[in-house]
Amino acid sequence: MTQPIFMVGARGAGKTTVGSVLAKALGYKFVDTDLHLLRTSGLSVADIVDREGWAGFRLREAETLKAICSPLTVIATGGGVVLSAENRDFMREAGTVIYLRSPASTLANRLEDAPQEDQRPTLTGKPITEEMREVLNEREALYQQAAHHVVDGTQDPALVVNSILDALALPLAR
Repeated sequence: MTQPIFMVGARGAGKTTVGSVLAKALGYKFVDTDLHLLRTSGLSVADIVDREGWAGFRLREAETLKAICSPLTVIATGGGVVLSAENRDFMREAGTVIYLRSPASTLANRLEDAPQEDQRPTLTGKPITEEMREVLNEREALYQQAAHHVVDGTQDPALVVNSILDALALPLAR
């Protein structure tokens, strides 16, 4: 398999952490859409949202997704990339989509334990556990619709990678 692998899931799902470990195991390149956008535009997600609103950010996100899509690449997407039917269809047709599924409480704990300066702005302004519950309620069906494989994202990253390799039926590059 040489087509790209797209990692989808909510904020805190481990897309970047697991995606980079998976890329290393497969000998693939790794790209995070948010980091790519930051590098190419010089703006963080929060900066773009401040200047252009969420609609402007989502447009840039979709353009970035297509721009970085290439064979032998693991791509960590933003949590809301699935909100666009065009993005969901694009990822399913261009590669393999892995949904890292975790409950809202796990996501909230991760986000509280490792807050990042460039972390996306809050979507609701509510406490993080409540926000993650709402986000999952809104997006769960979209993540499922986009995904070729759903993987339990609550485990240690190495175990999650093994689950993904099993799902893909791919051997580790040892």
